[in-house]
Amino acid sequence: MSRVGVITFPGTLDDVDAARAVRRAGADAVPLWHGDHDLRGVDAVVVPGGFSYGDYLRAGAIASLAPIMREVVDAAGRGLPVLGICNGFQILCEAHLLPGALVANAGMHFLCRDLVLTVENARTAWSSDYATGDQLLVPLKSQEGRYVADAATLDELEGEGRVVFRYRDGAPNGSARDIAGITNPAGNVVGLMPHPEHATSALTGPSEDGAGLFTSVLKATAGLG
Repeated sequence: MSRVGVITFPGTLDDVDAARAVRRAGADAVPLWHGDHDLRGVDAVVVPGGFSYGDYLRAGAIASLAPIMREVVDAAGRGLPVLGICNGFQILCEAHLLPGALVANAGMHFLCRDLVLTVENARTAWSSDYATGDQLLVPLKSQEGRYVADAATLDELEGEGRVVFRYRDGAPNGSARDIAGITNPAGNVVGLMPHPEHATSALTGPSEDGAGLFTSVLKATAGLG
């Protein structure tokens, strides 16, 4: 059975939900603590949502310097699949595993709603169970969720097919080019602002559309993705 680590920082909110999504996909969810230097031999890592360190200084900035993130950065460079969700996406950008930054939403309001994403890249470790063009109904809940980058970086992401998810009906947070999620050049690191872990059961979420991210990584870790 694949083992997927889920990190907890001070202020993390969605680690339990991420662990549940991992288990529903058929993997063993392994808790990882922010202050440790040990990834415990996991096959993949989820950096979950929340408000790590209260979003002080800048969302994700302090968490990106945590001991566990040093291990994540090194392992990602060796090909370990890493997923950052919401605050986790902010942390991955602050750790320079992904380009760009997440800043305050357009209008300066916290957004909480269900919305539809379009799958733009189904070739990453976290999206291979989808087909390009698939539509996913998932929740969005964030204050600093507007993705920004300079024009050259945006052109590079588009040109290399590294936009993984896009807001179908326009980004309510003002994200550049309606980008909801991106990947690194190798396709093993993915970050997105909406919450797929909250869309793995129709009983508790708007759909089961988010489950594919977690089943995808199991295939990747088994060499099938």
